Amino acid sequence: MKKHHRPRRESPLATGKLSVGASVEVEVERIVPGGAGLAYADGYTFFVTLAAPGDRVRARVERVRGKVAFATVAEIITPSPARVEPPCPYFGRCGGCDFQQLTYEAQLQAKVEIIRDCLRRIARRDPPAEITITPSPAVWRYRSRARWQHDPVRQFLGYYELASHRVCDVAECPVVLPEVQAGLSRLRATLADGEFDETEEFQAVAGDDGVSLLPPLAEEDARERFRDLAGERYRFDADCFFQINHALLEPLLAEALKDASGETALDLYCGVGLFTLPLARRFARVTAVEGNAAATRFAHLNLARAGLTNASVHTARVGEWLAAHARRLAPVDFLLLDPPRAGAEPEALAGILALRPRRIAYVSCDPATLARDLRALFDAGYTLDSLRAFDMFPQTHHVETVVHLTAAAVKT
Repeated sequence: MKKHHRPRRESPLATGKLSVGASVEVEVERIVPGGAGLAYADGYTFFVTLAAPGDRVRARVERVRGKVAFATVAEIITPSPARVEPPCPYFGRCGGCDFQQLTYEAQLQAKVEIIRDCLRRIARRDPPAEITITPSPAVWRYRSRARWQHDPVRQFLGYYELASHRVCDVAECPVVLPEVQAGLSRLRATLADGEFDETEEFQAVAGDDGVSLLPPLAEEDARERFRDLAGERYRFDADCFFQINHALLEPLLAEALKDASGETALDLYCGVGLFTLPLARRFARVTAVEGNAAATRFAHLNLARAGLTNASVHTARVGEWLAAHARRLAPVDFLLLDPPRAGAEPEALAGILALRPRRIAYVSCDPATLARDLRALFDAGYTLDSLRAFDMFPQTHHVETVVHLTAAAVKT
C-alpha cells in the first residue's frame, strides 16, 4: 500500500525575504509601547496586534518595513497563561479595546513594562526599581465619555475599526457606563428613524446628574453636567475634555498635587480646571492655560462658582502663550501640565525650560510622548522625584502616569 506523505510547509522565511500575506510561526515575548506583542524570527522583528505575552501563534504579515514586520494573529497555536476569552463580540474588529485578551493582572503588568521601556529607550534613563500602578476599581463599565462615528451610507454607528476609518457598527459597548450605553441605544434608535443622516460624529459624557450628548437629541441632552470630586464641583459638557474614569480621579489628584503649595503655580492644558481649582486653594496666585475655548469657559465658571478669585484662565495654544507671557510669570514655584496624547508641543516645552519652574508635575496618558518630553527636562537639569501609574483605561494599552520633577538647583 502506497504511503501518503503530508507535504511539508516551507517557511516563508526560507528564501530570506518576507512578504505581505506570509504566515510565520512566532512566540510573543512581551507587550511593547503601542500594545502589540513583540516576537523575533530569522532576523525579523515582529509586532503582532492583539497578542498576549507567551502566546505561540501563526502570525499573518500585514506590512513589512526593512527587517520589521507588522502582523496579526492568524492562529493561536499555544495560548499564553495570560490569555482570556474577550467578552466583547466586536473585539478584533473594533479599534476601541486592544487588551481584552489579557487577564487584568497581565494588563497592569504590561502597562508597567511599557512605561519602563519608554523610559529606557526614549528618555534614556533607568526606570525606578519599582513602579506602582493603581488599578481601576471597575475594569468594565467605567468609561464616562465616548465618541461614536456615524456612517450615513450604511447607517452604522460605533467606533472605527482597528487601524482603519471604517465604522464598526456597535450596539453595546462593555466599557462605557450604563448611562452612556443608554445614550448610545437612544442614538441608534433615532438614526434608525432616518434622523441625523449627515452627522458623522456624536459625543457623550456622563456626570453625576446625567449624560450630555452632542449633537443633542433633546433639550435635556444639551445641558451641562457636573461631577463632585474631592470637595470641588466641576461642570462640563460633551464639547470639552474631562477625565473618563471618575473612580480614579481622587487618587490621581492627590498624587499630582501631593504637598504642593507656595506663591505661584502654572496649570498648562488645564481643561475645565480639574487641577486649577485645588491649586488655587494651595497657592497665592494661579495661572491656567488651555487651547479649547469650550473648556476654558467651564474653567472660568468652575472657579467663579467655587469663589476662587486668585486664578486666571487664558484661552490660547500653550506654546504660543508661554512664548508671549512666560517672562512676566517668573519665578514659578510649581508647574503642572496635563497635555493631550501627543504630549507638549515643542514651543510649550521650550517655554517651560525658559521659565524653569522649581517643581514640575507632569500628568500624561502616553508613556512614549512623556518619555520624549522627560528627556528634554532631564537634559535641562531636572531630576526625577517620583513616578506613579494609574489604570485609567482598562482593556486598552493606554495608561496614565504622574511624574514629579525638581530643578537641580533647588533639589534638597
